[in-house]
Amino acid sequence: MIPPQPFRAALLGWYDRVRRNLPWRQSSEFYGVWVSEIMLQQTRVEAVVPYYQRFLERFPDVTALARAAEQDVLTAWSGLGYYSRARNLQRAARKIVAAGLPGTYEQIMALPGAGPYTAAAIASIALKLPHAAVDGNVMRVISRLTNDSSEISLPATRRAFTEKAQRLIDPQRPGDFNQAMMELGATTCVPGVPRCGDCPVNEYCAARRTGTERELPIKVRVQKTRDVRLELVLLERERAIFLSQRREGERRLAGFWELPEKNSIRGIRARMAAEFSHQIVNDRFRVRIWRAIDPEAVPEGRWFDLDQASLVPLTTVTKKALQAVNLFPARHAGGQIS
Repeated sequence: MIPPQPFRAALLGWYDRVRRNLPWRQSSEFYGVWVSEIMLQQTRVEAVVPYYQRFLERFPDVTALARAAEQDVLTAWSGLGYYSRARNLQRAARKIVAAGLPGTYEQIMALPGAGPYTAAAIASIALKLPHAAVDGNVMRVISRLTNDSSEISLPATRRAFTEKAQRLIDPQRPGDFNQAMMELGATTCVPGVPRCGDCPVNEYCAARRTGTERELPIKVRVQKTRDVRLELVLLERERAIFLSQRREGERRLAGFWELPEKNSIRGIRARMAAEFSHQIVNDRFRVRIWRAIDPEAVPEGRWFDLDQASLVPLTTVTKKALQAVNLFPARHAGGQIS
């Protein structure tokens, strides 16, 4: 059994000394905390930072976000991925404008796009409510602290680990405690070989005492990566390019603009201009870009000059394709070509 008081003191003392200077940590105001937590869902901190700063410049408060055109919100989000988050964020903004800011964990949970972890993080940081926020980093920390070999992808394990974290949380500084646990997992109690010598709470770690810290946590379910081939066409006319828009009924990326697929254009004469790979969860896209000049027939879509194209929501693959043929600078691409 971990003694809560000394554990909290050691963890929070360490966090106060070494925490990373991230833009959303500059304030505990609800709007900024909420936007950051939605952006951080399944996305690395390093990728979120520039998007977060630009998003708050474009939509400085919840009213501005609620009143914005959806296409503007998607454009600001373009390249960050998981675009249902952006749509849910705007739906939640409209709900907040109509009903007022949430004041409880349950009210945050009722917002579109907020699950148990996100609601707990926002409630603890913005509302100072003692709800343990358990993400993948915290699951790893709890597994090692308690030497628990339960399979971490199971819902029952998440519930059990959340209960363990809840017993440890500091009721006086719940937001800092949750962020400290996440920081510990992200920087010190890392996967594979943890940096136990740098850990501020290593004296409370049961896995370290028994020598099992490199074996934990246990995750049995591993999905294989699937290779997907994409043959895309860059149609050009003077300084304009042709883009197709995904239909609103499509499950993913509805409303986004992209380069058309080669098999959608009949009788095209083109030369291969570039190729790259792009990973989305367990799908590894092998992309080839074919370049063609102003064909006689084009599929459904629109011609955009390059400046216009940067102002509409583009899929990340399209951004990378335009970067690969030197039509977009790297800052537009939402990631590096691999």
